[in-house]
Amino acid sequence: MTRYRFHCTNGSECILDAEGSLVRGPGALARRARQVAAAAMASLDPGDDGAGWRVSVHDLGGRQVWVEPFAVQGTALAA
Repeated sequence: MTRYRFHCTNGSECILDAEGSLVRGPGALARRARQVAAAAMASLDPGDDGAGWRVSVHDLGGRQVWVEPFAVQGTALAA
């Protein structure tokens, strides 16, 4: 398993993941990114539908390895 950090941003605001999560394989990486997006969307202001937000996944060396856009209202997030 490898530790990745799952940062969320809309280009002007950022939710940093200082601890990261241990993930096994590319499929699990995508699932974890969707879980992080769902949790972050729940914490956004009520008027923010998540459009423009994304999860930027980085390895511990700081290299971006995945980007997962937030699902916008009306689109279900897969678990």
